[in-house]
Amino acid sequence: MAGGYVIGVDGGTEGLRAAVFDLQGAVRGMGVATYPTRFPAPAQAEQDPEDWWRAMGEAVPAALAQAGIAADQVDALSVDTTCCSVVALDRAGRALRPALIWMDVRAAAQAAKVAASGDPALKVNSAGAGPVSSEWMIPKALWLKENEPRVFDAAALIGEYQDFITLRLSGRWVGSINTASIRWHHDNRNGGHPRSLLDTLGLSALLEKWPSEILPLGEVIGPLTPDAAAHLGLKPGTPVAQGGPDAFIGMIGLGVVTPGKLAFITGSSHLLLGLSPTALHGRGIWGSYPDAVVPGLHVVEGGQTSTGSVIAWLKRLFGEGASYDQLNREAAALPPGAEGLLMLDHFQGNRTPYTDPASRGAITGLSLKHGPAHIFRAAIEGIAFGSELILDAMRANGFAPSEVVICGGATRSPLWLQTHADVSGVPLQVTRVPEAPLLGSGMLAALGAGHFADMAEVAAAMVQPERVVEPDPARHAAYREIYARYQQLYPALAPLRTPSQTI
Repeated sequence: MAGGYVIGVDGGTEGLRAAVFDLQGAVRGMGVATYPTRFPAPAQAEQDPEDWWRAMGEAVPAALAQAGIAADQVDALSVDTTCCSVVALDRAGRALRPALIWMDVRAAAQAAKVAASGDPALKVNSAGAGPVSSEWMIPKALWLKENEPRVFDAAALIGEYQDFITLRLSGRWVGSINTASIRWHHDNRNGGHPRSLLDTLGLSALLEKWPSEILPLGEVIGPLTPDAAAHLGLKPGTPVAQGGPDAFIGMIGLGVVTPGKLAFITGSSHLLLGLSPTALHGRGIWGSYPDAVVPGLHVVEGGQTSTGSVIAWLKRLFGEGASYDQLNREAAALPPGAEGLLMLDHFQGNRTPYTDPASRGAITGLSLKHGPAHIFRAAIEGIAFGSELILDAMRANGFAPSEVVICGGATRSPLWLQTHADVSGVPLQVTRVPEAPLLGSGMLAALGAGHFADMAEVAAAMVQPERVVEPDPARHAAYREIYARYQQLYPALAPLRTPSQTI
């Protein structure tokens, strides 16, 4: 395979992106295509799997054209997708109904049944303390069985966006170790699929519909079929390498493939994902998930539900006259602590370490002196304190990251980036390619093509560090006292919730 180019595809919520990468991790061409989401009722969100496939047929040829390379120069491709976007297919791989995408939470009652089972497979949910998310595969499959039994019974195949796409590409119905481990309660070291959990729920038929073969990341699923090749403008027989859910493939795109490293993925929400050499199950963390990214290692997970979304909300609240540049500039001129303001970042609840979806945000210490810049700075600091709380929970359960690599929206704000570093006291590394999931998919394609021996080798070659944000010792010391007060906010405010305050 002498072409020297690979394709990574990132199937997101709003659309799909494809990129051509060289073997140094540089983007040579990119294509983008969008698809709609339908909201048929409150708490419901659906997409047509055929729209995903159409988007691939637009984005991949566009990336090739921009790169100016021929189909036979592409050595392999791999795809990452949204997680928990559940499909029900007939034997020919055609969708029997629209997919229930990740943000569809209609299966709340079924999630409660899963949590109430008390099955040992639930140990990955904060050491069994829960909760189980209605976003996940098993609650959604149970919803189908209880509410659309004809669809459930007629479905020969039930899987996710990832499995649908790889089926279309290769003709094979196989699962990703990443998807199965993190959201299907699969444990390939202890029996594989969670049979006892499914039996308890009356869902044992799901075992015949799920992919029976679960492949590690980067393993070749098979060659690109002639029909798929024609759709994408690629050469038939091009290797298709296994991918997985976007954020976890983003770990690879950030070079987080060795023990002790942590991927800090920022955006509307924050996700913190680390690799441990040993299994960890404890309150305040999710996981750990064995072999979910790198064979032999365990993924530990934490997250915040409202981060960048809070910043966007504030900007809208301040009106058209407020710009991010102005707010960042004025907030940066203020001292740590925003002159007495403190914000709890739970605007949409707390994912970890409290796992409390009913918690809400708060701003304390307000006076007539405070203006938009004070509130803006307090919001950034509150988000950073929430991230530090997750890191503390990880440390308490035996995972202390020695290196943090960050990507996403926070990296566009020097103030936000520096505040995260100052609060944690840990240097933050920023890499050259900001689209970490897309690069991660390209890296898995390079692995599948045989260009590299393992994750560590491909990361060394294709992930290029750009800069390191060092914490300021004086500000870190100042933040320790403010952080201690932040830690008191959640328990102090919990008793003050109104009776109408619900999830």
